[in-house]
Amino acid sequence: MTDHIITPKIENRPVAFTQAEIGWTPWLEPLAEDDLTEAHLTGLVEASRAKSPYFRLLVRDPQVLEARTKTDKDIFYNTRTGLPRAERELAATAASRSNGCIFCASVHSRFASHHSKRGDDVQKLLDEGVDADLGERWNAIVAASVALTATPPTFGDDHIERLSAAGLDELEIADVIHGAAFFNWANRLMLSLGEPTPAVQ
Repeated sequence: MTDHIITPKIENRPVAFTQAEIGWTPWLEPLAEDDLTEAHLTGLVEASRAKSPYFRLLVRDPQVLEARTKTDKDIFYNTRTGLPRAERELAATAASRSNGCIFCASVHSRFASHHSKRGDDVQKLLDEGVDADLGERWNAIVAASVALTATPPTFGDDHIERLSAAGLDELEIADVIHGAAFFNWANRLMLSLGEPTPAVQ
């Protein structure tokens, strides 16, 4: 492990929001896969995450990463009640589009498109930004997500009233808040640790 800053040489650096599967590279050296201990593997939660330089960087503190990952999974995958997966991913996409995380926007926009079957609307959000007209239900979710992402946050009672008027119940509104707030934080972490790379051909 080194604390020296890595300056990657990246050709055709991604500069536009996309649903394509792009990559990411860190500015600090992640742990090597061969150096991961049982504690690290427990912190990764899924063994496949050992392939990711991002998670091998965060696993320097395995207990924190484990808590972070289980929170992430519960917010996005636990859809027994509350918001459908597509709209949780929409909230994360809107947060990522708002704070400029091209990599995270690519990941969550793909999931939003896959689960909603509204790929053109998701692309419209990426292309036109958070003011794109996606229909009132999605507009309300995007507006709330952007308000939670702002510094300082501008989220308030009016956003809750708009979500309710668009047909979301209390659990669904809570899921919008959880999805956007988690990715507001996760985007800023990722933006401070590295940068996106082009899709592997």
